[in-house]
Amino acid sequence: MSNASLPKILVVNDDPGSLIGLVGLLSQWTEELSFEVVSARSGEEALRHVLKNDFAVILLDVNMPGMNGFEAADAIHSRKASASTPIIFVTAYLADEMNRLKGYEQGAADYLFTPIIPQVLKAKLSVFVALARQKLTLKHQADVLDQRAQELTAINSRLEAEIGKRKIAEEKTKSAEEFLAMLGHELRNPLAAVSTAATLLGFDGVSAQQTANALKIIQRQTGQLTRIVEDLLDLGRVMAGKIILSRRPVDLSQLVQTCVETLASSGRTHQHVLNVQVETGMIDADPSRMEQIVTNLLDNALKYTPAGGHIAVEVKQDAGDVILSVRDSGIGMSAELLSQIFNIFVQGEQPLDRPQGGLGIGLALVRQLVTLHGGTVTADSNNKDKGSVFVVRLPGIVAPAALNSSPAAVEAAPLNAGRIVLIDDNDDSREITAILLASLGHQVFTAPDGISGIQTAFAETPSVALIDIGLPGIDGYEVARRLRADSRTSHIKLIAVTGYGSDDASKQALHAGFDLHLVKPVPMERLTEAINTFLDKTPARFG
Repeated sequence: MSNASLPKILVVNDDPGSLIGLVGLLSQWTEELSFEVVSARSGEEALRHVLKNDFAVILLDVNMPGMNGFEAADAIHSRKASASTPIIFVTAYLADEMNRLKGYEQGAADYLFTPIIPQVLKAKLSVFVALARQKLTLKHQADVLDQRAQELTAINSRLEAEIGKRKIAEEKTKSAEEFLAMLGHELRNPLAAVSTAATLLGFDGVSAQQTANALKIIQRQTGQLTRIVEDLLDLGRVMAGKIILSRRPVDLSQLVQTCVETLASSGRTHQHVLNVQVETGMIDADPSRMEQIVTNLLDNALKYTPAGGHIAVEVKQDAGDVILSVRDSGIGMSAELLSQIFNIFVQGEQPLDRPQGGLGIGLALVRQLVTLHGGTVTADSNNKDKGSVFVVRLPGIVAPAALNSSPAAVEAAPLNAGRIVLIDDNDDSREITAILLASLGHQVFTAPDGISGIQTAFAETPSVALIDIGLPGIDGYEVARRLRADSRTSHIKLIAVTGYGSDDASKQALHAGFDLHLVKPVPMERLTEAINTFLDKTPARFG
């Protein structure tokens, strides 16, 4: 055993000869009994040792100058850590009974009289050393158990953390699987309708009415697909902080009426009773983003209100704010659903056929866009089958003078026929766009990649170039830079027509030399409006 794990015996005696003799006697048994001897020549020195070490037993002389043995014993036992340390008083053989009594009162374990009988001392010490060794063993075992307990606690904590992580991962996986299932459903339905309508158009003997109906289906379903993609992209941009608002004074009442009219013209409101009550409410807002907010709230009300139900839309002013409320008589919400209705991918319960549809991102997008405008949105419901109400509160502004007067009617500029280069690597998109533009009277020259597109532009010197960004060989940005750098094509108005719809993509397009950035799918009215504007400003140059 190392010295650190050996029991210790303290011998205290002020007489050097007696101290040496007693220490020498004990040293004969250190190996046999496995203990260590420590000596002190006064009560004060003994206390210093007691402060540093635990002792199996203390052999303490009674008659010492200064602090005698009784006082030293009292000091040792008054300390909590050494209160139970056994003390054997060593004194003269003729000590009276009163001294012996006093020693026991001070907590003495025993009394030895000089001259000491070695065999008696050895017998007494072996008992205390054995007890001390047992105590050290138990302490060591306790330390080992404590260390093991700490290790097990740490392992348990790591396991609990890992279980927590796995649960979160499983929940995320489950959410992702549910979202992908919803996304697949929402994409397949309109795609199936488009595919079927397109197939019908290819049949012989299709009537004009059937053709018109098929075209309406294609337009309606592609619009639905566009809304799904735009909502997904917009939510991602908002969550990443990449939405930049183009604010201007907006009359929310007019914007709401426009949104309602658009939904009505699409047939979405025909089975519902719509009550619209609006008063002028000027806000500083991005009109396109506000349209998303209003349209998503109306779409939500229509989705969860059965045919014949009522939807009330109101715009009013309150204490300097403009309030938009959309109230429906639909299926309502439970308290649990109400508490998380603005969270992403959360929506009301739907059966397997999902007649209402949707991805559960519309209201999440509403909250994010309202927050960007410095407003708040709340939801309330009187529980299931009692309807719901959504209230948007936005800071109001004073209407600018220019908006208080009725604007003069502006006639649309007549369409000018022009020479247009169309660069797109998607064969179907390139072909159908070229056909539509040609039907409007334009001369259209097409190219499937950037290099051939540049060569076509050099050869045909058009007034406008419609350029996709994701092209093989060189991308649309590089095409724009090369066209701008050449005197033969530097005058061309360049329009980026691309699936890259982020604000960064728009900035990058303008930096590369584009005059306009449009995101696919581009409504034909918007495309022809842009081309018409550029043709009005740029005389056509024929080769």
